[in-house]
Amino acid sequence: MFPSSDNDVILICTSILSLSEVLNSMPLRRLKRHTLFVDVLSVKEHPRNVLLQVLPENMDVLCTHPMFGPESGKNRWKDLPLVYEKVRVRDETRCSSFLHIFESEGCRMVEMSCEEHDKVAARSQFLSHSIGRILAEMGIESTSMNTKSFETLVKLKESTTNDSFDLFSGLFIHNRFAQQELMNLEQSFEKVKQRLLKKMSEQQSLSSV
Repeated sequence: MFPSSDNDVILICTSILSLSEVLNSMPLRRLKRHTLFVDVLSVKEHPRNVLLQVLPENMDVLCTHPMFGPESGKNRWKDLPLVYEKVRVRDETRCSSFLHIFESEGCRMVEMSCEEHDKVAARSQFLSHSIGRILAEMGIESTSMNTKSFETLVKLKESTTNDSFDLFSGLFIHNRFAQQELMNLEQSFEKVKQRLLKKMSEQQSLSSV
């Protein structure tokens, strides 16, 4: 599986849902020296926990999340965020050299704990994907009289549905903060709905006087 047993860095680029299976299938015994394992998954506590559980103590662990994809990063990475946590790093020089790849491309380097990342991502990335999926279920499409805000919704629907449902599922299943955000979304929708119904009832009452 490894082209060489003398790897400096091994980059884990699996789907969220397949991470454990892939890591457990790796012939780690073939590695002859300490290696830096880096993941780029969109959740962070899950890969951190799996890497610490599966890897030998002498392997370094760096958890990262480039906050951009093929579309947003297709032209350049300047000012796009790269979130990371040095989970278990003994060789600082090697770790810094890896991070410098992104820094040299102009990425905004954000050092953050895996827990804090998932907390923030649940309210931003997962929430965006959830709303995009809801809009897709509604079947919204561009019209001949789009407002700017509606165009934003159409673009959100298109960008989120371009990603696989497995990714969306992984953002929910393996981020312990996501379920609460989904509940918050449902409750907030219900509150807005009830305010509208109340206002409609008030107007109907006035009209009947």
